[in-house]
Amino acid sequence: MEGIKVLTQDFVNVHITKSDSEDAPPVERRFKKNISVLEFKTKLELVTGGSANTMKLKVYDTKNNFVCDIDNDEALLGSYPIDEGMRIHVIDKFTLIQDFVSSDSAERFKLSEEEYEKKGDTLRSFLQRNKLGKYNEEEMNKLKEQQQKELEEEAMQAEAVLVGARCEVRVPGQGARRATVRYNGPLDGARGLWIGVQYDEPRGKNDGEVNGKRYFTCPPKYGGFVKPVYITVGDFPEEQLDLDDEI
Repeated sequence: MEGIKVLTQDFVNVHITKSDSEDAPPVERRFKKNISVLEFKTKLELVTGGSANTMKLKVYDTKNNFVCDIDNDEALLGSYPIDEGMRIHVIDKFTLIQDFVSSDSAERFKLSEEEYEKKGDTLRSFLQRNKLGKYNEEEMNKLKEQQQKELEEEAMQAEAVLVGARCEVRVPGQGARRATVRYNGPLDGARGLWIGVQYDEPRGKNDGEVNGKRYFTCPPKYGGFVKPVYITVGDFPEEQLDLDDEI
């Protein structure tokens, strides 16, 4: 890995999807770019339930266009063209693990805890033997520390964003949009803190309501929720719709 350097920011936020559940919503995670691809795959074991030894990774941009395969375990993650908000699709034999889980659950129901422990082909023994999931104590501790650090950084960023302030929203892959801050806090069912904004133009996705819960009120398509890292607070004049350019 000598000679390879990470030339962009140290972390990248990506969306993770799996080949066995392509209709499921993606999982958002943040990773260091200076880790190896093999280390990245190992971390993905905790997210997907796949195996670092067999998984294949494909990268898609924010418009769902294929970018590249991640196929060199010794390369740094940051040596691949992975930007904020991109999607990494994990291909593996998840169905085999799922079948194992289903059969293991049925078997465990029939056995006592002592009898279950004596069996050598259980899901628990499989996870313990391969140090996966909660049985990889080192990785679990690293993951908890990383998540805690991310939440602390996010809280510091959110603290500087006051409701009523003017701001500019700069989400990777999208143009800058000016707005007014209408909400600062958690969202039901979503991780971390979010900033609710009312855009100057109808370039949002909602009216301040998400999944049946209202956080603020604004006209339809003027509202949106973004992470604090994408918010820049400042004395931004309100954008005006230029109707002369409309047909």
